[in-house]
Amino acid sequence: MVQFLMAYIVLDKDNFFYNLDIITQKTKSKDKIALVLKDNAYGHGICEIAKLASEYGITKAVVRCRVEAQMIEDFFDEVLILADLPHQPNPKFIYTINSLDAIAKFPQKTRVELKVDTGMRRNGILPHELEEALSLINSHKLELVGVFSHHGCADELGSRFDAQKKVFERVKKRVQTLTSSPVRFHSANSAALFRQGELHDEDIARVGIAAYGCLQMPKALGRVELKPVLRLYAAKNSSRVVKSGECVGYGASFQAQEDVVVSNYDFGYGDGFLRACSNNYTTPEGVQIAGRISMDNSSFVSDEEELLIFDDARTVAACAGTISYEVLTSLKPYISRIIS
Repeated sequence: MVQFLMAYIVLDKDNFFYNLDIITQKTKSKDKIALVLKDNAYGHGICEIAKLASEYGITKAVVRCRVEAQMIEDFFDEVLILADLPHQPNPKFIYTINSLDAIAKFPQKTRVELKVDTGMRRNGILPHELEEALSLINSHKLELVGVFSHHGCADELGSRFDAQKKVFERVKKRVQTLTSSPVRFHSANSAALFRQGELHDEDIARVGIAAYGCLQMPKALGRVELKPVLRLYAAKNSSRVVKSGECVGYGASFQAQEDVVVSNYDFGYGDGFLRACSNNYTTPEGVQIAGRISMDNSSFVSDEEELLIFDDARTVAACAGTISYEVLTSLKPYISRIIS
């Protein structure tokens, strides 16, 4: 293992490709996978993951903004941008229309996809606005590439997922009667794809958390066999013997019950180690955290020069009372990322 003087991330290429193999089995084609790389590829490193995805054969990506798209455009045939406006023409970029008011802001000939709110009540036009939206897209001379929606409850039990699917089916039929040009349709995110078991009659699946191996689904919706891609290590800053009864860190919230060696490691909440894990976190190798997580470091009952902090964001998320998405996207871009 490469030794770093600071915290660093290891990306497991075999695990990433393993996950993509499973996803491809469900989509039936690599060409139907649009890999979500927004927010630094869910903390994994946008350029590192883009390179690996291209090597695997993924040709489509999804990002949040134009800056992210520009960082990875050389790796893909097309990039769907979820929330931004064009700065200059780029034939690879497709921009999302999130509201009727936004349509007039796009320059002529911009390639666009129309987002429809099928029940999440977040972004997108409402279904009854379809005809007006398509008319405006035509009058402003925009190139409509696709129509899509997003599921808010695909990873939860209940009827909302099926209700949204029914609305989107009606949207698809309506769009097909209102336009003669070929338009692609998609609504499946990671959870929807695994819940359905396959892509069915949609053209692409926007896959994010599943590719990174941290998708969580209720057992009733089926077992998910995926492997986490990201491991995080931290280097030791210093060590000391903490005697029985002595305390460690802010607020003296950790008190040694016997004489122990406590070391301080260079990974804190300023780097993305959620402070909610203070006092109640144990590493995958059974090493106990000692007290509160500080801004730039954290202490553990250990004398190791290097510590595996976590190898599965879902475990950290459970400890912090949150979701793996937050754990991963909290990891700062300046942390070194290496591919193994």
